[in-house]
Parts: sequence; C-alpha cells; structure tokens
Amino acid sequence: MQYILLHPYFCTNVNAKIFIHKYMNDHRKTTSAFVKLGAFLREFCATKDQESKWHILFHETINLAKHHNGWFTKENILYALNGWATLLTEEKLENWLSPYNLEENETKTVAIIMAGNIPLVGFHDFLSVLITGNSVLAKLSSNDKVLLPLLSKYLIEVEPSLKNRITFTDKKLENFNSVIATGSNNSARYFEHYFGKYPHLIRKNRNSVAILTENETTEELRALGEDIFRYYGLGCRSVSKIFVPKDYNFELFFKAIYDYNTIIDSVKYANNYDYNKAVYLMSEFKLLENGFLILKEDTSYSSPIASLFYEHYSSLDTLKALLEEDKDKIQCVVSNASIENEISFGQTQCPALNQYADNIDTVEFLLKTSLN
Repeated sequence: MQYILLHPYFCTNVNAKIFIHKYMNDHRKTTSAFVKLGAFLREFCATKDQESKWHILFHETINLAKHHNGWFTKENILYALNGWATLLTEEKLENWLSPYNLEENETKTVAIIMAGNIPLVGFHDFLSVLITGNSVLAKLSSNDKVLLPLLSKYLIEVEPSLKNRITFTDKKLENFNSVIATGSNNSARYFEHYFGKYPHLIRKNRNSVAILTENETTEELRALGEDIFRYYGLGCRSVSKIFVPKDYNFELFFKAIYDYNTIIDSVKYANNYDYNKAVYLMSEFKLLENGFLILKEDTSYSSPIASLFYEHYSSLDTLKALLEEDKDKIQCVVSNASIENEISFGQTQCPALNQYADNIDTVEFLLKTSLN
C-alpha cells in the first residue's frame, strides 16, 4: 500500500480527494497530449506528400533544423521522430510510470539545460518533467533549437493547459526550483558550481562500447554498424570503441559493415575522416581503415568522428572488471557475451522509456525533489 504525505490543507477527506482528483485529471490530460503527439508522428513518418498544416510545418522545421546544424540530416531527424512515435503510446507510457507514485510529486518548475549533439536529445527530460506534473523552463542548445519548440506547439494545440507549463528561454535562468543539465565534463563543473544550491541532476560525457568474441553472426556485426554510424556517432549511446580478443580478424567486421559506406558521401563526415586519418598518419599510429571508418588501437573511450577505437582483452572476466571500474564513463555495452545489462547489436539508439541517461532515474529524481 502507498501512503501520501499531504500539506495540512489536505488533511480532510474532502480536500484530499479534491487535490488527488485534480492531480490525476491533469496527469491524464498531459498523457493524452503525448499519446496524440505519438499518433501524429507515426502518421507523419509513414506518409508522404500530406498537405495538412502540421505536415507542412514539420517538413519546414526539419529543413530549418538541417540549416542550423549540418549533422541533422533529414534521415536522422526522421529516425529520432519515429523513435518517439514508437514510444508515445498509452500502453508504453502507463507501463513506464506504473512503478512510481506520481501523487508524491510537489509541483515545481524544472530548468532543463539541453544538449544538442543529436536531434531531440533532450526530449526525454522534457517528457519526464511534464508527465510528472511539473513545469518546464528549457534552455535549448543552439545546435538543436527548432525541433522541440515545434513538438511543444503541437502539444499545446491538443492540450491548451500545457501552455502555462512550457517555457523556452535564451536568457539567464530564473524562477525555477530544480535543474536537469546535460553537457561535457567541463560544462558539468560549471553547472555544479552555478546550480549547486538547487536540487540538480547533472550529466557528463559518456560513451558506449561493444564487446566482440568472434562468435557474432554477420547479421549482428552488420547491426553493430547502426550503433556506430547512426547520428554520425555523435550520441552518448553511439558505440565509439570495441573490445576484441587477441588476433581478432577485422576483415569479418569490415565486410559486415560495408553497407554503411555511403556515410562518406556526407561532406562533414568526409572532412573529419580525412583530417583524422592525416593526423594519425603524421603521428605514425598504426591504423586499420576501409575508406569510410578508421580503426585505431587506443585505451580511451571517446573516439573522434569517423574513427573507432579498439582494445584487445585477454579474458571476459578481466574485461568485466575493467568495465565495472569505468562504469561512470560508459552509457551502453553492446554484446552477446552475457554481460550485465548488455544491449543487443543494433539497439543502442532505441532505448526504452525506463532506460535513463547516465543510468540515473529521472522520474525518481523529480518525485523526490522537495520545494523546501
């Protein structure tokens, strides 16, 4: 049985019932708005040449996003939209939230400082804040500043009460109760200093890795290409390093990922490929490459664009110990070697609603954050 601590005002049956009824009614309205957004996104991603107001506006905004950020191709934006279309269903939202007692929430304004490395990377925080009954004060990255306001505009049209709960600003953040901020390790230190007096959830750099054992099928290795190349490898869930056994046959890997060779047609990606290859060769590093991906042996986790680091391991037990030691640097582990919390090949960019960034439960943070 769940218990709720209420303000003295609510310590009568009548007032408590009124409070709970209003809260749950608002929650249902918010959930319904996101479900309607999901339904529209499914239709939008599945159809072409629609001329409704919203179809036209979404196409225009996608083109504008590409103009603001050359890494935001139409293909990748649609991939992100389709991912949220899949998640924003009544069943999935209810299953996600069912373990929580949402009535514990103290209504507050949450400042969200968003990253802009991949399209709509801050949408999960945005969704979490609103669906728990709070208000959003969002500071967008200059690299991704048009997509989320468009989705917000749609939400407000289908549920006007959300208008007073969604605010975007490019000015100094003021009048908020708690903070969620995502950035680099350097910006995280700034966030800690500036927002230290507020309840805060601050995320740093993380990377994802894959463990190969030579038992992978061609299909699994081909799927690994999705984990490596989606969003040009710019996401924290993008695989930037692989661990391989000694004397691993990289020819199998290169053959399996060959279908991704058209990524080199992107001028920005090709420029990074040429630059990093030149730097590595001038430094006389030993490289493996196939014309669109550079493999470099390195103990670091964060590889440059168009590069993939690799490291040999002697035993899975030793590797598991290393990954446990470095768990604060790692977002996802792709493997079929029975590693704890491993993710299947090709699935890093398809997280479930309860797979939180940095493995920190955002909803729990919001519900446990007090106004006092």
